[in-house]
Amino acid sequence: MEPTRWPGAFREGRDLFTRNLRPGERVYGEELRVVGGVEYRLWDPFRSKLAAFLLKGGSVPFEREVRTVLYLGGAHGTTVSHLSDAWPEASVFAVEKSPASFAPLLALARRRSNVLPLLADAQLPERYAADVGSADLVYQDLAQRNQVAIFAENARTLLAPRGTGLLMLKVRSVTQRRPASTVVREARAELARAGFSVRSEVALEPFSKEHVALVLATPAPASTAH
Repeated sequence: MEPTRWPGAFREGRDLFTRNLRPGERVYGEELRVVGGVEYRLWDPFRSKLAAFLLKGGSVPFEREVRTVLYLGGAHGTTVSHLSDAWPEASVFAVEKSPASFAPLLALARRRSNVLPLLADAQLPERYAADVGSADLVYQDLAQRNQVAIFAENARTLLAPRGTGLLMLKVRSVTQRRPASTVVREARAELARAGFSVRSEVALEPFSKEHVALVLATPAPASTAH
């Protein structure tokens, strides 16, 4: 197993893994592999956009130790579980609006003390801001038309200074009509108006069609009038 540029993630050949926080347990039927007496979980890029991002060469230059993660769109907890593996000492707050998806997320949290599920609407970060506090990483994977605005509001409210934002842009959830390149350009412009700069852009094909990962820098401090 070779470490990757993402803390807590490893590669063996073309496959990506995280060290299993709960040895012997699978989360979504993934392969378990023991190397040097350590058990690892295969991280499926067709099930996790973050895994796809890493396998496509994506990199996030973390400027501080990650102690708190805000994950918007936790769903059933596939990617959440791998972040739980990668940062066992961090608190991974997973926001999910759907009660049906929240049930397996809650079950995951019962087995992993660093996963903190929140049944909430990501469009209303003020509802969970007091629980989360300041997040070192804000990660979003939502299939909503206004997903860029949702991300910008959460990051503006909860992203720590020198923190990192990672937006998995679902192009066809924004519109079915305009070309993907246009949607991405418009998303970048909207983020810029919100005070963010895009550090890098990674298309996630062939793992996820018409999905693009945008790595974002913390907003510049507001200017003070004199």
